[in-house]
Amino acid sequence: MNSRERILGRVRRALSDAPADETPLSRDYLREHGQRTVAQTVELLAENLADYRALVHRTDPGGLARLIAALLDKRGAASVLVPAGLDEEWLAATGATRVADRAGSTPGELDRVDSVVTACAVAIAETGTLVLDGSPDQGRRRITLVPDHHICVVRVPDQVVSSVPQGLERLDPARPLTWISGPSATSDIELDRVEGVHGPRTLEVILVGED
Repeated sequence: MNSRERILGRVRRALSDAPADETPLSRDYLREHGQRTVAQTVELLAENLADYRALVHRTDPGGLARLIAALLDKRGAASVLVPAGLDEEWLAATGATRVADRAGSTPGELDRVDSVVTACAVAIAETGTLVLDGSPDQGRRRITLVPDHHICVVRVPDQVVSSVPQGLERLDPARPLTWISGPSATSDIELDRVEGVHGPRTLEVILVGED
């Protein structure tokens, strides 16, 4: 008998006297905390994103390309990684060299790219979380983990929900989901915070609304 069989044997013995028809415990979770208008939900998202040290910007569809170009220029980005399905109009105002999201790109090649611009699948206000699902306008997961600067575009209010349960309802669990709550960060035993260990040091979020 190996270790696995011994462990499973102990589990079976521990459950031997459990009623066969016992109903598993369930817990009712709130779908959202409090009642908010659409505008209040968007404001909460912006506040929580900023609390996580993301840089939050607002614009309308007509100003999006100019804003992205300005952010890339301020960053000094000479190259920008572009998912295959990203709207070409978003980068129409920038002269940065486009780098395609390729399956064959090495980590070193991705690390040499200055910035990446993506869309998102959903944004969760209560947790300040952006979720990417690998759709064509978001690209492969690694393109938002290796470059040091990520610009993520969120359409408001269409892509904004209040809570995690509401966000999960919009997501396909079979897709490669990346949950982002602010720039990547960690702390050592002395509680010294270091950003960019597991992803970009700088996350900029653009909330694009009609107003």
